[in-house]
Amino acid sequence: MTDVLRFEAFLRAHQDMVFATAVRLVGRAADAEDIAQTTFLKAWERFDELDHNPAASGWLKTVATNLSLNHLSRYRSRWRFFSELAGAEDDQPGFETRLAAEDVPDPLERSDELVQLERALRALPAHQRVPIVLFHFDRWTYDQIAARLAVSVGKIKTDIHRGRLALRSVLQHDDGSR
Repeated sequence: MTDVLRFEAFLRAHQDMVFATAVRLVGRAADAEDIAQTTFLKAWERFDELDHNPAASGWLKTVATNLSLNHLSRYRSRWRFFSELAGAEDDQPGFETRLAAEDVPDPLERSDELVQLERALRALPAHQRVPIVLFHFDRWTYDQIAARLAVSVGKIKTDIHRGRLALRSVLQHDDGSR
């Protein structure tokens, strides 16, 4: 099999994961497609190292994450900061377990919830969406997120808290409208 055919198989095996990583962070499919394309261009440059390497998917996810964060930092001036947000504090329990739930009994129900969650995540402003994705999906610590985004840990905690409140509100509204 030629390098091109092997790379095509490699791309098909990893394209969904790379795109999902990017779209969760940047929130726009068009930007995520560009990031995925750049990720695979970088992979092509290093394909000799990545082909049949068990760490290839981790490398791709790291590259997609870094490219997404770099993309967002270029557009940071467009982000709305918390001083502009008027959010009420809400201590309703259960959202965090729903966000990270692993044991939903019905796979179709789980799939529907994931679609709703993805839609709600995309609706969040980037300064809330990015820390939530890095914390809940990629398992980064508050310190790692703050260092990478060059903001304080307190801002990251606030962004995640307010993002959770916004997600909870959207998800509860979706549940009530059925």
